[in-house]
Amino acid sequence: MKDLHIYNTLSREKEKFEPINKGFVGMYVCGPTVYGDPHLGHAKSYVSFDIVVRYLCYLGYNVRYVQNITDVGHLTDDADQGEDKLEKQARAEKLEPMEIAEKYTYNYFRDMDKLGVQRPDISPRAAGHIIEQIQMIEKLLEKGHAYEVDGNVYFDVSSDENYGKLSGRSVEDQESGTRIDTAGDKKAPEDFALWKKADDSHIMKWPSPWGDGYPGWHVECSAMSTKYLGEHFDIHGGGLDNQFPHHECEIAQSECAFDKPFANYWMHNNMVALEGQKMGKSLGNAISLDEFFRGDHEMLSRKWDPQVIRFFLLQSHYRSTTDFSESALESAENGLENLQNILRLIKNAEAGSGSAVDVEGLKSTIEEKLNDDFNTAQAIAVLFDELKPVKKAINNENAPENIKELHTFLKKVTGDVLGIWPEEREAESSESDRTAELVDILIDMRNKARRDKQFDLADDIRDRLAGHGIELRDSHGKTAYEIH
Repeated sequence: MKDLHIYNTLSREKEKFEPINKGFVGMYVCGPTVYGDPHLGHAKSYVSFDIVVRYLCYLGYNVRYVQNITDVGHLTDDADQGEDKLEKQARAEKLEPMEIAEKYTYNYFRDMDKLGVQRPDISPRAAGHIIEQIQMIEKLLEKGHAYEVDGNVYFDVSSDENYGKLSGRSVEDQESGTRIDTAGDKKAPEDFALWKKADDSHIMKWPSPWGDGYPGWHVECSAMSTKYLGEHFDIHGGGLDNQFPHHECEIAQSECAFDKPFANYWMHNNMVALEGQKMGKSLGNAISLDEFFRGDHEMLSRKWDPQVIRFFLLQSHYRSTTDFSESALESAENGLENLQNILRLIKNAEAGSGSAVDVEGLKSTIEEKLNDDFNTAQAIAVLFDELKPVKKAINNENAPENIKELHTFLKKVTGDVLGIWPEEREAESSESDRTAELVDILIDMRNKARRDKQFDLADDIRDRLAGHGIELRDSHGKTAYEIH
């Protein structure tokens, strides 16, 4: 197998991937700010990094994937001015900020599940890591990389000679592009907030050595990534729009706090474009994933299967712009159907007298594409080209003699890596239905035992279900359950 190469934004070139610790990869990806429903841009990012994790696992690495939930501190101008996005949305919906966080965190994972995006190993919340953020800010103050002004704490960019190395933006560039409304208590306009003083109207606030306040957006990710992956780890990822200022600031504060490199490889996915313009909530042109799945948007003529959305995104490289249109989705739908029909045909075929398929050659070619910075588009193109003659042979009742070997490899690469193996979701759904039916039967048996005053038996059923992660809840004469 050839070596895996990753385009590293930090060096601006493809580099051979070499993990810090043999066989183990620590990876952090900036997660959503949970003040609205996830849209196609989110899908592009998290499907892309889902492929990264899946392929690293395919290559035999043990991966610890950390992806945060931002539930405080992300201000409306994406820097140090404006108001907290969750608090603004909370006022609009007449809810508490943490109700907004819970609502949209649930919706995020719901929609990612439908897209076949595997959940991270750890999903830390910013609001749950205030102590770690305060400790990091204190360390930066002690080392002279930060300063406090009337309850606000700022990172002193002039103290870091390497600031700008990720984005290539100099301090002079940043000064010339500074907004007029830059906070007046900063020493320099390019300095960024580590801690913000909260007024009485601010709900999301915590006590700190500098008074009641809340963390800056950038310090959250530094604190959470280093807590779970260490001060120096392998891969940090996110959307291209996070490269500056968010990731630039993460590098500065982390490397100044710990005096060591932060992440070795920086990966950034490109945007989804609608009529040449980035699709996003802030621009008002985003279509939520739920609207795609239900077909409930004025720009959509119908609903779209989540797996079609996934396949559509995989047909462009993660560093390329993905141009959205319904005609592009229709093409993706046709392509996915054709590919899955071939995969089903191979799955159900019996070995024949046809010439053997060069499975090792196919495997090597697909791995060559994926080793080239996770190029799913080219890997999929290889599948179409190489499987056409196999389809023809099976239809001519002359299936290859090693059809089972081919099936085994294809299930691994299209299922485990690409997440598009046919009938996978149907099987999962069927499994879920069977589980639900069995739990309902046990609940009926427990309720009968309770009516018959066989309380020991009823308790035993409840406890044994709990041992399998199924929690029963009795309320108003009815029993509900939740699977953990």
